[in-house]
Amino acid sequence: MESERVIGRYTGDEKGPLLIVFGAMHGNEPAGVKAMDLMLKMLEVEPITNPQFRFKGRLVGLVGNVRAMRRGERFINKDLNRQFTLENIRRVQTAAVDTLDSEDLELKEILEAVNQEIADYQPEKLVILDLHTTTAYGGIFSIPTDDEESIRIALELHAPVVKGMLKGIKGTSLHYFNNDNFEIETVAVCFESGQHEENLSINRAIAAITNCTRTIGCVDAVHIENRHDSLLIEYSKNLPKLAQLMEIHSIKPGDGFEMMPNFKNFQKIKRGEWLAKDKNGKILASTDGRILMPLYQKQGEDGFFLIKTMEGY
Repeated sequence: MESERVIGRYTGDEKGPLLIVFGAMHGNEPAGVKAMDLMLKMLEVEPITNPQFRFKGRLVGLVGNVRAMRRGERFINKDLNRQFTLENIRRVQTAAVDTLDSEDLELKEILEAVNQEIADYQPEKLVILDLHTTTAYGGIFSIPTDDEESIRIALELHAPVVKGMLKGIKGTSLHYFNNDNFEIETVAVCFESGQHEENLSINRAIAAITNCTRTIGCVDAVHIENRHDSLLIEYSKNLPKLAQLMEIHSIKPGDGFEMMPNFKNFQKIKRGEWLAKDKNGKILASTDGRILMPLYQKQGEDGFFLIKTMEGY
């Protein structure tokens, strides 16, 4: 399983932060895996084409949900990106392996892989970049934690930053990878690079990884091509720089949830607008705002998110 989990790693000549990039934390989101594979290949040839290039630290690419990615499904038994709670982690780390389901095993193996990378490289700082895509088309965005460093990294990715998401959902990678749970400085950011099947989602994920390496000091800004910034800035044009979560429409099994067609990320919506339907009838917008991650797939626990633009942005 390790050979499938580890996309690859690149270690610079100088000591620096350990940057671990996750792709396919949801198995039907392969863009992050493809982006990391291409990024590592580009790094291998960069010193040849640019003799002045120096990399400080180590970059590691890991597949999140290996078993679900094999099947092209979001998850097998349950959403892996809702399992990173301390209680659940303690359970999977102490339980007999034959009692664990697919996502339990994925969680256990991910933590082992991360801890092995830390033990091997012994960095002073760990940075987690969790790459995702969405079922809907529309704008890209970043999700930080409340940590100032996480927000700083997210803003430097040149995509809208959505705050408050961690209060609306539980057990994501962002909830776990922080200073409370690791002895070294630890910070995490999530980046949504576009729609699942869109080829440009891979390019935007590469640009996000590149910008992240610059922001945390792995590479000097002089060696980063402007096209990475330009790609993200162009796709974020006319979108809010900073937004705040207002509401999540959660889904329970048997709800019969169905999103109304053609909603896109960051699309403006009006109070009372018909957004979706379920067994109880129409689901109307409770307020003016923008819609985020409308659900157009069978698997998922969140039907849609409503956000508002922060004043001044």
